[in-house]
Amino acid sequence: MSAIRLLVLGAVRRRGRAHGYQVRGDLESWGAHEWSTAKPGSIYHALRQMAGQGLLRACDLAPSAVGGPPRVEYEITGEGDAEFLAMLRTALARHDQKIDELTAGVGFLDCLPREEVIALLRRRLAALDGWREEVARQWTPEGAGARDGEPIAEIMRLWTHFSGSGAEWTRGLIERLERDARGS
Repeated sequence: MSAIRLLVLGAVRRRGRAHGYQVRGDLESWGAHEWSTAKPGSIYHALRQMAGQGLLRACDLAPSAVGGPPRVEYEITGEGDAEFLAMLRTALARHDQKIDELTAGVGFLDCLPREEVIALLRRRLAALDGWREEVARQWTPEGAGARDGEPIAEIMRLWTHFSGSGAEWTRGLIERLERDARGS
């Protein structure tokens, strides 16, 4: 999965129809250029590539009033919408994705029904807890695979720490979504 694909498809989907500069502006307003690969060149490349793959439909417009070539606006296709929703579900449910993929997924929480988001996050939480328990059992000094001071032990401590904090954040998000659903 690619965060840039999820971000670009989601930005076009939200607008209904958008040209590259609008998509770029939206992503920059979300700070995506700081936490993902959403840089100007990659955004325009993704738009053209996904149009070629049938995920977006390119529509030429009249030339710009300030000169230059005509702007191309993009609309998401049915195939693009299906791809976006599949990537969004994956981003929310997986425990082992890159942080930019999870962050992009969180940015589009409102594109799915709340109950489905909660179910996907519960899957993520169960996977995080299971993975952390397995690592602790197999690789930490208390387990079978590594002793204090060995690099592998420190690596596994680092990963169990990250998975623990990820699980804590996920639990909090689930609680906030459930509380908001109850109107409390």
